[in-house]
Amino acid sequence: MTSDKPQEHTRHTGPASPSVVTVDPPKVNDYTSFAAAYTAENETNLINAHYERPAMLALAGDVAGRRILDAGCGSGPLYAALRDRGALVSGFDASAGMLELAHRRLGDDADLRLADLGGPLPYADDTFDDVVASLVLHYLEDWGPALAELRRVLKPGGRLIASVDHPFAINLMHRQEGRAAEYNYFDTTNWTEEWTMGGQTALMSLWHRPLHAMIDAFTAAGFRITVISEPEPDPAAAELFPDVIADKPRFLCFLFFVLRADRTASED
Repeated sequence: MTSDKPQEHTRHTGPASPSVVTVDPPKVNDYTSFAAAYTAENETNLINAHYERPAMLALAGDVAGRRILDAGCGSGPLYAALRDRGALVSGFDASAGMLELAHRRLGDDADLRLADLGGPLPYADDTFDDVVASLVLHYLEDWGPALAELRRVLKPGGRLIASVDHPFAINLMHRQEGRAAEYNYFDTTNWTEEWTMGGQTALMSLWHRPLHAMIDAFTAAGFRITVISEPEPDPAAAELFPDVIADKPRFLCFLFFVLRADRTASED
């Protein structure tokens, strides 16, 4: 949240600057190790349940009858919301533990697959009308292969709706923590933070990249940007988190994009 960005998936519902820790390579981004605690937090907190997810749904709009891929679907809250709105949804995640929880939520017949966003995806070309990529791209150093695969599985003219850490908020957080020299806004840099939820801790490794690098990656992959959004929280947040919203009714935390998969010359 601007200068006081909260951790994405901790029990902090208000502004807080996450501490960066030095990793000496224990496993990072191991969602399976804390899948249940993460899912419980994600269901009700401010920035996921009442900021990021409503914003993604608003950008998706009327999805009835559309085939949608939930990239990095986790335990399936966005998948479920899209399905409730009439979409035909498929999802994948790299965490087997998260997919187990997703099956519990969505049913055994839900189309859920174990796959890594950075590798080949188990879907045919031109399969989906939309892809939603909710808070997943910022785990990748190189967006190129992932965006190429998402472009491949989208129908010509299809949409990629994505949310990522807001680069200005991340840079401001580093500056306030005295790390400006180490984390220059214009560089693509890796940083690691410790998340705590449900009495469990996990080390999360994320990548900051400046806005121009995001745009360059999107356009290089054949996407055309149609929307860049910095939304308000869901109106219900004012009642559920009155002190936080009274202090910061609007804030920078995530950045949202709607992109179109441009047709190539061979598709025209």
